[in-house]
Amino acid sequence: MTDNAPISILLIDDHQLIRDGLGAVIDMEEDLDVVGTAASVTEGLNRYLELRPDVVITDLQMQDGTGLDVVRTIRKQSDTVGLVVLTMHAGDEQIFAAMQAGASGFVGKDAPSTEVIKTARHAAVSPKAFVCAGLVGAMMRRQNAESTALTEREHDVLLLLAEGLNAAAIGGKLYLSESTTKSHIARIYQKLGAANRAQALVTAMRIGLLSTVQPSAR
Repeated sequence: MTDNAPISILLIDDHQLIRDGLGAVIDMEEDLDVVGTAASVTEGLNRYLELRPDVVITDLQMQDGTGLDVVRTIRKQSDTVGLVVLTMHAGDEQIFAAMQAGASGFVGKDAPSTEVIKTARHAAVSPKAFVCAGLVGAMMRRQNAESTALTEREHDVLLLLAEGLNAAAIGGKLYLSESTTKSHIARIYQKLGAANRAQALVTAMRIGLLSTVQPSAR
């Protein structure tokens, strides 16, 4: 890409409607030019070698592989090409997988075309700086999940708390001293942001650490 030349783009998607529709929208931009399309991973990689575009926009799920295969393969060959993953499957795991594979950007197919165009421009200029509208939310959810992760022993204690046992009884069940058991309980409360047993059990149920709670204490 020279200073005056438009950004050349290769579109890889196994749906012709996406290739034609998105291609037409992109070509309306003076600084962008769709130089080729492909309907599979294999064809896309061959077209990349043939065309050497500035940016590759690839679908995530295709018949012969995934867009992550495209991203990893091309990124091994070049640090300067922009790589954008476009997908209907825009969950947190897909976002992190694309980022780890070396993508420049990640866009859901439900996003407006302006978002795709903006991401393609970014990818051309900063190919190794990952952007995604949902990245902050995904990172916050991952951080929250990690902060509430219990150790195996803490989970054992939580299960017995849910049965209504007190610290002494839990210690007896798990062959722990009462003080050690109380330390585990305190860490569980801290991780779950709870001030007492009831709050801890409600939070544990809500985030899937518990499926049932005994109605009465022992």
